[in-house]
Formats: sequence, C-alpha cells, structure tokens
Amino acid sequence: MHDCNILIVDDVVENIQVAMNILKEDSYNFSFAKSGKEALELLKETHYDLVLLDIMMPGIDGYEVAQEMQKSPQLSDIPIIFLTAKSDIDSMTKGFEVGGLDYIKKPFHANELLARVKTHLELHRAKELLKNHNLSLETKIKIEKKRIYSELEQNQKDMIYVLTELVESISDETGKHIKRVAELSRLLAHYHESVSNDDVDVIYHASPMHDIGKMAIPQYILLKEGSLTKEEFEIMKTHTSKAHEYLRVANRKIMRAADIIAYQHHEKWDGTGYPQGLKGENIHLFGRIVALADVFDAITHKRVYKDAWSIDKAIKYILDHSGTQFDPYLVEIFEANIDEIIAISKI
Repeated sequence: MHDCNILIVDDVVENIQVAMNILKEDSYNFSFAKSGKEALELLKETHYDLVLLDIMMPGIDGYEVAQEMQKSPQLSDIPIIFLTAKSDIDSMTKGFEVGGLDYIKKPFHANELLARVKTHLELHRAKELLKNHNLSLETKIKIEKKRIYSELEQNQKDMIYVLTELVESISDETGKHIKRVAELSRLLAHYHESVSNDDVDVIYHASPMHDIGKMAIPQYILLKEGSLTKEEFEIMKTHTSKAHEYLRVANRKIMRAADIIAYQHHEKWDGTGYPQGLKGENIHLFGRIVALADVFDAITHKRVYKDAWSIDKAIKYILDHSGTQFDPYLVEIFEANIDEIIAISKI
C-alpha cells in the first residue's frame, strides 16, 4: 500500500498537517488542496487512491466536490472519507448520499484515521484488481469466442464445399458453374445498397448450395438430354423443397443463408415462380440475387439438354424480364456493371 496516492482537502492548513503527520508512518504519497476548486483540478491531473475531504469550505464545499467526482467515470470509483466537524445526522446522511464511503468526526483519534484509511485503501485496491481481472477475463473470452466462431464458420464453408462436390458428381452442373454463380451473386450483392459487407461474404459462400436439393432428384431426370416431360419437370421442381427439408434446422449464419437461397432461387418477382409462389420483396433478397445469377449463367453455358446462348441474347433476356422474373433493382445493377458480369461469365 506504500505507493498509494492520497489527496487531503481542507481549507485549514493545520488540519492537513495533522492528517499527514498521522498517516506518514505508512509512507503514503500525499497531495493537498485548500479549496474544492483546487481539489477538482488536482483530481483531473493525477490518479488518487483515496480522498480525505472536509465539508465546510468557502466556494465549492466538500459535498459539491463529491458530487462532481461521481459525475466523472474517471473519478467516481475513488473512495471518499469525509473529515469534518459537522456531526449531526443530516450532515452525515448527505455525505453518504453524495458518494462518501466513510465519515470521521473532528477531532479524530490517530488510530481511527490510520485504520479507516488502511481499510478503504485495501478495499479500493481489491476492487481495482477484481476489475482488471474481469477485464482480462472478458478479453480472453472474446478472443476465444472469436476463435470458436471462426472455426465454426470455416466448418460451414468446408461442409458446403463437400456438398457442392456431391451435386457436381450427380448432375450436369460443373464446378465452374457453381463458382460463376458465387461470383455473380457476390457482385450483385456488393453493388446493392441494402447489403452489408458481411452479407456479401455470406451470399458468396452460401450461393454454391443453391441446387443442393438435386441430390434427391433421380439421375435419369438430371442427366436427360432434351426437354423434360410435365411429370419430370414437377419432380425436378421439388429440389427446392427438398433442400429446405435438409437445411431448415441449420442455425449458423451461412447455412441459414444457404437454406433461403436453395428454397427461393426459383421464385419470380411477379409471383409465378416455385415452390411457394412468393412475390416481389416477399422473396428474400438472397434468393432474388442468386435467381438472377443462376439464370444468366445457366443460359450462357451449354447443358446436356440445351446449347449455350450468346452473351447478347442472354443480356436481352435478363433486361426483358425485369419486373416479371427478376427484381428490377437487381436488373439495374446487372446492366450498370455488365462488363464485370461478362468477365465472370468467361471464367
């Protein structure tokens, strides 16, 4: 406790000297102020572990000093012991109300002052140690939570990679299609004013799961050359609902986004899509983004059942279906960044 700083505040110099003489045997570091104003100035400049505070002073009295200390986050934790000749119950009550922790009446005994100062300094130090320990513990917890969250997020990405590999192996879709859809989705999300940077990243990592439900579709339908029959197309459409069955229990950010995308990427702006017939902004933005990206990439690349369209024809299709199949604002973003769109389509 020898390095503790104590501020003694009293307008009578002799009272300050008496307190210092009593306490000097414990080798504390002393400062003193002869007015409330001077005390507040010192408190702003130096860290103190304890304030011995007189009440009756001209100008700013002890009560006001205590009240000002309580207003300051830097000063409110400093213990205050009132040293005063005011011994009535109202004065004592007010002293505690304004932030005092103890109240010693003048004239005081040396042993009483020594004991109470030592007690409050020890309590203050213990409180500071506990506070620092808690801050340290909170920091460690935050670091550990961040590490665990990072690992969980990476696990989600690894799982998505494995699952999309499976989709590729059982259908005519290629890894390049999945990569292009992810890049196109990220581009559209990046330029959308309502999408945060975090969500841009989420969409990029979740969009490869858009056709995960195709794992439940018979291969004779997936790999059929030529048009599907009406019955076969109805079965193909179930890949959206199947994906939702697989993913709806997911509670991690990327997997929740994958569920939304896989379930809604065949919905249309005018409500004629499937499986729910959602319309306009009732379709989640993630679903609307991937819907456009998936269609553009699908029509510009060859599949077993069709030839690739030219870039110009594909662009015209997207623009012509603004407000019917696609979100008009996303089509505006698509058109405004067509050079980047074309560059991604050539990956």
